[in-house]
Amino acid sequence: MSASDAKTDTPPDAQASGKDAETFLLKLYVAGHTPRSLSAINNLKKICEVHLQGRYRIEVVDLMRQPSLARTDQILAIPTLIRSLPVPISRIIGDLSDENEVLMGLDVKKLG
Repeated sequence: MSASDAKTDTPPDAQASGKDAETFLLKLYVAGHTPRSLSAINNLKKICEVHLQGRYRIEVVDLMRQPSLARTDQILAIPTLIRSLPVPISRIIGDLSDENEVLMGLDVKKLG
């Protein structure tokens, strides 16, 4: 974890992709290393690797380490995923196990 206790996961080819590709900035709020939190993290990474290939950046925020961010960032349930880019901002609550729901929430067209 960084000094802010948030983990950023940027794929190696993210900067290599062209400027014309939209980058998805995603912030996932979790509470510790619970099975539900770990499931949300793993599900999000799998979905991004398949559908956003190098066009995403994930920041994981552990509210057990930074509880004040729950109020500041208006987090009412966990896990919560917030897409800040591209705009408009969207939120998805849950363990992100329903791939179609996550893709709709992120406004990503399913490939193939």
